[in-house]
Amino acid sequence: MPVHALSEDLKSLIDKLIQLKQIPVTERVMQLSVGTVAMPLISWLASQVQFPRIYWHGRDRIEEVAAIGSCKDIKFETAISDQQLATTYQEQRALSTNQNIRYYGGVAFDRTIESWPEFGNSHFILPRIEFRRSGNQFSLLVNLNFADNDHHSEIDNAIAAIEAVMPAKPLSPPKKIALLARTDTPDFTRWKTLVEQVIDPKFNQDTPKVVLSRLTQLAVNEPVDPWMVLACWQGRNPNSFQFGFQFSPKRTFISCSPERLFRRRQQELFTEALAGTTIRGLSQEEDIALANALLEDNKNSVENQLVRSHIVNMLTPLSRYVGADELATIFKLNHIQHLHRAIHAELKTGVNDFELLQALHPTPAVGGLPRHTAMSFIRQQEGYMRGWYAGACGYFNQYESEFSVAIRSALIEPGRINLFAGAGIIAGSDPQAEWQELENKLATIMSILFEL
Repeated sequence: MPVHALSEDLKSLIDKLIQLKQIPVTERVMQLSVGTVAMPLISWLASQVQFPRIYWHGRDRIEEVAAIGSCKDIKFETAISDQQLATTYQEQRALSTNQNIRYYGGVAFDRTIESWPEFGNSHFILPRIEFRRSGNQFSLLVNLNFADNDHHSEIDNAIAAIEAVMPAKPLSPPKKIALLARTDTPDFTRWKTLVEQVIDPKFNQDTPKVVLSRLTQLAVNEPVDPWMVLACWQGRNPNSFQFGFQFSPKRTFISCSPERLFRRRQQELFTEALAGTTIRGLSQEEDIALANALLEDNKNSVENQLVRSHIVNMLTPLSRYVGADELATIFKLNHIQHLHRAIHAELKTGVNDFELLQALHPTPAVGGLPRHTAMSFIRQQEGYMRGWYAGACGYFNQYESEFSVAIRSALIEPGRINLFAGAGIIAGSDPQAEWQELENKLATIMSILFEL
């Protein structure tokens, strides 16, 4: 690895910071950057000792970010409205005109209840140091928060953070670990009861879809490197978003999610309906046959159409134009394939990212329809706290923002791996088939972790 070249680029950033001490501050949040050498970013991140540690890899594979430290931490532990979050972000955003400054983080699936320690209901970070890749171009960035800190001490803190950057080491090699115990919440008996409640005609008439999920807790007796796991997952499903948030050494949330919540470029918005699932075939012929069966399956088609219609309806008041695919296509992953419809909108002037979050999150693909009654059922009946699973993770930026729905995810803690999977329950759903869908969705991560 080109350690020497990277070291020189870090020194170049320090020189810029020293020069900045002699110049009056023109903006209250600033960013300095230098071009740098190519580097495996996830390996670099895993080698660092500063927290938080954040990783983001776009689904289009063009963009990748590894970030460490924090010069601004925006966290809400308890229930917060999108309006409060919007106000806080807009105040922060007004501190700079630099369109490259990004706040990385996420919001929980259900922001009305308690969430995981350290993560909160909403948590966004302006990192101290970022290592970004765009295509084949790499850059190092340092962010400065003069709004909350003294000019000279903030620069000194940034210099100290750069001096504490560690050289990248190779990731630990993939290794299967021993599974000591497994617990599912809800278990199958409870799952069957919940599915039957949702498909009961009296309930289903007013709430046509509820996305039920399951927490699978796996006890282990050896440390698990979350970044190695995420890198392996990335290799299995390269056409997914990959991201990770490690606010402290205690727990790491990683995801290899196929689903985009939204991408905004100024007033242009891209989103999608991703719902309806089947497995992959063992041969090309079987794979095509399964895909065709999924396209023709009434239950899955109805589920995807419900999601599409809801998203279009929610975006219409915010947009000058909304267009959505009439026909579903197949989105293929390593072990499963989904029905997919692309949705594109031109937003009205003044519509902000938090209005989009409020309109789109949680989507019917992870919550249900109508949102309020489906969420109420999940909150009262599912039996565990989802936290950031099925939440929205990504970044805000003045020019563009991007968020993924945090499905296909894991929360890694000392001695325990928490895995999550969900299935859309509508009229005609079969408890056993839906339970098997949960197993299919865990197949990739389970094959990385354990000898099956």
